[in-house]
Amino acid sequence: MPVISSSVVLTDVSFAWPDGQPVLTGVSGAFGVGRTGLVGANGAGKSTLLRLIAGHLAPSSGSISIAGIADYLPQRFDSAGTLADLLGVRDVVDAVRAITSGDASPDLFERVGDDGWDVEERAVAALAAIGLPTDLDRRTATLSGGEGMLAAVTGIRLRAADVALLDEPTNNLDGAGRERLYDLIRSWRGALVVVSHDRALLELVDETAELRTGALTTFGGTYTAYEAVVDTQQQAALRSLRDAEATLRKEKRQRIEAEEKIAHSQRQGRKDTANRKYIGAVVDMRRNAAEKAQGARRGLAIGKEEDARAAVAAAERAVRSDDRIVIDLPDPDLPSGRRIAEVGGHVVVGPERVALTGPNGVGKTTLLRELAAGRGLFTDRVAYLPQGLDLIEDDATVLAAVSAGAPTTPVPELRNRLARFLVRGDQVHRPVASLSGGERFRVTLARLLLADPPAQLLILDEPTNNLDIASVDRLVEALSAYRGAVLVVSHDRSFLDRLGIEVDIVMAPGPHGPTFTSTRR
Repeated sequence: MPVISSSVVLTDVSFAWPDGQPVLTGVSGAFGVGRTGLVGANGAGKSTLLRLIAGHLAPSSGSISIAGIADYLPQRFDSAGTLADLLGVRDVVDAVRAITSGDASPDLFERVGDDGWDVEERAVAALAAIGLPTDLDRRTATLSGGEGMLAAVTGIRLRAADVALLDEPTNNLDGAGRERLYDLIRSWRGALVVVSHDRALLELVDETAELRTGALTTFGGTYTAYEAVVDTQQQAALRSLRDAEATLRKEKRQRIEAEEKIAHSQRQGRKDTANRKYIGAVVDMRRNAAEKAQGARRGLAIGKEEDARAAVAAAERAVRSDDRIVIDLPDPDLPSGRRIAEVGGHVVVGPERVALTGPNGVGKTTLLRELAAGRGLFTDRVAYLPQGLDLIEDDATVLAAVSAGAPTTPVPELRNRLARFLVRGDQVHRPVASLSGGERFRVTLARLLLADPPAQLLILDEPTNNLDIASVDRLVEALSAYRGAVLVVSHDRSFLDRLGIEVDIVMAPGPHGPTFTSTRR
């Protein structure tokens, strides 16, 4: 649907990290007043753009205009404090409680304002409506990752900012949690910009905006509509490129033919001079006329070829050829049938593919952590990818973080391998804290997969959360070729189906702890 008005307007916005690494350069565009899905490859700057709009970062140049107040929910939010803190209502709740207990301090009334008297009731109702615990004093750390995300999104909605900015809100949500979030999105009031790689969520938006190679382009409609437009454009661009290449070949051939004619004419002129076929004045006159004609023909031919070459370059720029991660996993030397681990009563053998599923809060992540720490393992060659991507320190450089997992690998070789994860040049010297979610995922994955010796068991906790759709494809290809065992927790059913899962282990709450049901496909 066409954009009638805008909630956010960007004008020539640029941003670079303090080390000079550019993220956005001259981005202009606008987000509408409805629901917008912001898509783009990992590292394109989507999360950075949201932080700029929210005012958490300042642009290096350019301007950002917002129709009202923006509220931002990052991929990784602070899990300290209570539910009231996560909802952003702690100060008002405490003030109301103090007043009702007899404290009449003027600053308390100022904190409550005109609209805060029923904030606790509204917060409890909002939490109950989405199926979350309603005790505002409950510690956030006791919630599952999915419950924490749903509560944080509920807080954004409760605070009712003019522009809501959500960064990958379906990360860590199970199937039921995703459906509850989809209901929130469907009924969202006000402007919403959501960064996501969740296709189902992207089918709920009014428009799709793509951040690519420094340009922000808005497409009316859902992700499916966006894909259709991009595919049509790509096919047209490829046809234009083929036509331009054919024209270039023709102009190059005609330029060569013109050069051959000029060379023949020059040889004939030298022959006439040597044979004294004409008197000197006539020879000079003919030579001058020939040189002018030859120069004109040569210039015309060269000009046409240069124009054709420029047309090819322009056509090439219109064709999408985005970088993709290329993951080539080493052979872990794992014999078929060898016992690797025991999970919920099931013995994982190499090179088996096992999926561990179940609702949020049942303890899947806790089980994986215990497994990675050695409980239930029959090998010490294990690589664990946590969903929080906290395997590497924020203050470490990319190169230092990856080198820690492969201390004997020479730095030049390590840098070459990192390039396959799209980490190149001076990027290896950036601090981990400056990375986007997708970039952090790639570096964390590189730390695990480039380890020496290679792991015989990969333990992956929601590995697709921070990957763009094309990178998920590459991850599937890599894991499909991996000769070790894989244990994966994921709520992305499409990803699990493509991965070739052989055993499903369903973890469910029970009266005396979690229960496990194993099914072989």
